[in-house]
Amino acid sequence: MTSHYIGLLVARLKKVEDKMENQILPKFKIFDIYDLSEVKITDPGLKKVINLEPKLILKSQGRATGKLGKIKVNIIERLMNKLATSGHRGKKHKIEKGRATGKYSKNMKIVLEALRIIQEKTKKNPIQVLVDAIEKSAPRDEVTVIEYGGARYPQAVDVSPLRRVNLVLRNIAHGASDKSFKKKKTFSQGLAEEIMLASEENGDSFAIKKKKESEAQADSAR
Repeated sequence: MTSHYIGLLVARLKKVEDKMENQILPKFKIFDIYDLSEVKITDPGLKKVINLEPKLILKSQGRATGKLGKIKVNIIERLMNKLATSGHRGKKHKIEKGRATGKYSKNMKIVLEALRIIQEKTKKNPIQVLVDAIEKSAPRDEVTVIEYGGARYPQAVDVSPLRRVNLVLRNIAHGASDKSFKKKKTFSQGLAEEIMLASEENGDSFAIKKKKESEAQADSAR
């Protein structure tokens, strides 16, 4: 009798599993515009740190805290967060641009307008263009300073995957800011131009320049 009930239970569980496998899950597009399911990441080192989880609204509201908390934030929202500090260079506040603030709606509007411009000019999924730009302009080596015997020496080190993404997003925001500050271009146009140049590995891209500079310094410090 017991084995008979166990057999019925196993059969029911199998039916439930089959229904779950055949269930069609909803496919969300960010802001109901861009599909993230067709975006591919070719760099194996960045696959785990570039979040492309499909959500209708990208707003973590500061909940992604703790160790490696940035991995839980969608890459579009992370780019938006960098726009608020595009006037900073190093540890000093260089200049306040006024075009990007700490307001979510204003910064996200800049990003969405830049994505629209990229889609019109490239005829591609703008999220794929952004991912290509991140992969091609993320530095692999950088220089740190070590102290030995009272003297300080530069030492080349490998960059962790998460820091690679952090650096390239910051450089893209800085490049977009420089391309639009005191010029006829809007911030969205500067951001779109910077992303497209970086995806093509063009030398006019600020992010590509910073990558080459960082890797050149690391090569000289080996």
